[in-house]
Amino acid sequence: MTIFACILFLFSFNISAQEPDIPKGKSLFNANCASCHKLNKKLIGPALRGASERHEKEWLYSWVRNSASMIKSGDSDAIAIYEEYNKVAMNSFPQLSNEDIDNILAYSDYIPPKPAIVSNASSNSDITSSNSTNDIILILLSFVLIVLIILLVLINKTLKNLLIQNGLLIDEKNNKKGIPIGKAFIQNQFLVIVSVVILLLSSTYFAFQYMLQIGVDQGYMPIQPIHYSHKIHAGDNQIECQYCHSSAKKSKHSGIPSLNVCMNCHENIAEYNGEEDLEKGYTRDFYTNEIKKLYKAVGWDENSQSYTEDTEPVKWVRIHNLPDFVYFSHAQHVTVAGVDCQKCHGNVEEMEVLYQHSPLTMGWCLNCHKETNIKVKDNEYYTKIHEELSKKYGVEELTVAQMGGLECGKCHY
Repeated sequence: MTIFACILFLFSFNISAQEPDIPKGKSLFNANCASCHKLNKKLIGPALRGASERHEKEWLYSWVRNSASMIKSGDSDAIAIYEEYNKVAMNSFPQLSNEDIDNILAYSDYIPPKPAIVSNASSNSDITSSNSTNDIILILLSFVLIVLIILLVLINKTLKNLLIQNGLLIDEKNNKKGIPIGKAFIQNQFLVIVSVVILLLSSTYFAFQYMLQIGVDQGYMPIQPIHYSHKIHAGDNQIECQYCHSSAKKSKHSGIPSLNVCMNCHENIAEYNGEEDLEKGYTRDFYTNEIKKLYKAVGWDENSQSYTEDTEPVKWVRIHNLPDFVYFSHAQHVTVAGVDCQKCHGNVEEMEVLYQHSPLTMGWCLNCHKETNIKVKDNEYYTKIHEELSKKYGVEELTVAQMGGLECGKCHY
């Protein structure tokens, strides 16, 4: 009996061992294959889906472990693939076992089942019936309220007539009118003077407040020709701001990154496979279509994996725009002062669509200069100035304002 049980155990173990491990295959694919292959379309190499049908397994084992030796040996299939894909040699993976390769192939052929559509007719009917019941109740309550208002008006009118008939209430309609309010106001010179002064002051105040808003575009959120999600790039993928806006370190401007910077990644990322926001319409297909717009702009041919001469410039819409009479240096703030990008631009890593977070007014800048301390550590430029001004103001740390950050010439010259 014990021997029989052991045989059954070994038999079941062998059967389970033969079944491919799709999750493990996915992990191996992402670690070894994803940089050059996609499941259902060409990238640098061919699509992997259906590879086990196009070639025998023993051939695939040899190809994955050492494709170069197969090409040198004169294998016709190996040479055909090598020439079809621009003679780009495939990396060798001698560390992968037959089981590992089987798992990768099983994952590439695996198509997740579509979720079953649950009939919700009954729930919809319940919701519809409850909504119709609520509508009837609201209509009845509105009707009752209107009837009550009419009754109150009639009762009030009846009581008023009774009081007039009994001499308890004077009928204002039959009384002679006194001096009109307008005429009485004009005759009172004090009220006229006070009213004119109040009107002038309030008009000046509101006019000044209105003029202060001219050119202030806080909250401005234009639609760009190519949708670019800072939430995905800076948030989910944690790409540093200066990777794209590299000129912010050494220049007055942060600059709009060239599309070549985008293509550093998107030569190999042609589809979006991240999370979706179905409520706002940000689906995987939506993001993938935006990548196609990028390819069209730079003239990238997905099939040949090469650039063409058919390019199209992207007309980006500028968001942050300071007046011409204002000087602002990104290098001074980012490199010297070490100010975080979020200080002025908000939590960009959480923005699906970029917008102007701060008002960028002079008062806003001056408040920052009054509240921000100078970073003198590891900066010999400020050593002597810091010692002298610390004695002058009697403080250990100096703000930008105390260092002259409120002088007009700092920003206007």
